[in-house]
Amino acid sequence: MSHAHFDLVIIGSGPGGQKAALNAAKLGKRVALIDRQNSVGGVCIHTGTIPSKAIREAVLHLTGMSVREVYGNSYTVKHDITMADLLYRCNHVVRTEVDVIRNQMHRNGVTMFFGDGSFLDSHTVRVTRTSLSGEDEFTDLRAHHILIAVGTEPARPKNVPFTRDRVIDSNELLELRELPKSLIVVGGGVIGTEYACMFAAVGVKVTLVESRPRLMEFIDDEIAENLQFRLRDMGVRLRLGESVAKIEIQGDNVEATMASNKKLTAQTLLYAIGRQGATARLNLQAAGLTADERGRLKVNEYYQTAVEHIYAAGDVIGFPALASTSMEQGRQASSHMFHQIAEPPATLFPYGIYTIPEISMVGQTEQALTQSGIPYEVGIARYREIARGQLIADPHGMLKLVFHQQSRRLLGVHAIGTGATELIHIGQTVMAAGLPIDYFIESVFNYPTLAECYKVAALDGINRVRPLSETVIDLPPAPPQSQAA
Repeated sequence: MSHAHFDLVIIGSGPGGQKAALNAAKLGKRVALIDRQNSVGGVCIHTGTIPSKAIREAVLHLTGMSVREVYGNSYTVKHDITMADLLYRCNHVVRTEVDVIRNQMHRNGVTMFFGDGSFLDSHTVRVTRTSLSGEDEFTDLRAHHILIAVGTEPARPKNVPFTRDRVIDSNELLELRELPKSLIVVGGGVIGTEYACMFAAVGVKVTLVESRPRLMEFIDDEIAENLQFRLRDMGVRLRLGESVAKIEIQGDNVEATMASNKKLTAQTLLYAIGRQGATARLNLQAAGLTADERGRLKVNEYYQTAVEHIYAAGDVIGFPALASTSMEQGRQASSHMFHQIAEPPATLFPYGIYTIPEISMVGQTEQALTQSGIPYEVGIARYREIARGQLIADPHGMLKLVFHQQSRRLLGVHAIGTGATELIHIGQTVMAAGLPIDYFIESVFNYPTLAECYKVAALDGINRVRPLSETVIDLPPAPPQSQAA
């Protein structure tokens, strides 16, 4: 057994843990970063964000979906796409990202430990790893501050008969040996909907079951309706307002019985309802902490837990549970513990959802503003109106600006279509600056780009607030009539 002392010990090397480690290291602190896998990156790199987005890119490329508006619906780069085709790109990207993160930690002097981390007391974390001889080895790390950034893992209810290649969770999806001919996706959240799109795009018959009346209720209503239309157009059968009562394996197929007594049958079922905080093995009680029924930790606005020198960030603290937000939470947590910030900054968190087509949003939705009684108006630009939209063969995309009726201050931006997750950041910057939508009208954007959508949407919005028919135009006085006339 060995002992070591640090200013900060971080449990979990996902996005939150990484950024906290780098931020603290740049402040001259001694930092230890623990991961239970023998590799850095956490769920984000190995089973979550990066693999799913890499598979999505492979799907778009191999199917030729992104250019079918130009070359026809029969166009494809590769026929008979296999799971190996999709995972090839995924594995390449994962290896590259792991190398990048390892180099970052090494350059900044962050010490890495691999093994299971668990608390001995509120200042001590034990790292347990199994040696080549099969014996457990222990390293005890003492620290002034500890950050819990262990992320989440798929929920696995006992009444769901998980079986390799048949009934799977999102982690096991990456272990599929072949593409199923048909797939039932249970859960219309971000993960379930993203994978439903990808598999439908490569020809799998997909049925998506969601107990709520529509998909992802936190996004804008109009954007959600657009997505549901596009899913149905891709051949996905949506079973909204339905819940699964029982799942059984029947020979080579899986049968899901709905609460309404309908029966669905497919070769494979992906169970994508809920994720649990990965806190079960942390021995939290030794540190004076408890997790909720979903394994999550409660924190204050500075990301402190009930024990003030122990912080938590990322998916383990719950919504919004995005890689991007986790990074900022980790940075803010390490800044606060080392007295770099006195109060939390008002950060605008953008959301990126990599369905096909992708969705992004920042700020308020129409439904939230209506509930708050805030007078707003909307301006819309459609990709088909923009030259770049024609060039990239995406006539269905849309950008929506939500702004205050009187001040015209931008309150929310919502986008669906190619590049939506990139396009959103222009609106995010304008919102952070507190500018009105007039900024977009007065600015010059490169042509042809999707950024022009902001100008078109702003003009559309201003026309709704001040219709052209009501505009008073001052005309020069008429010349005097000639006497000869």
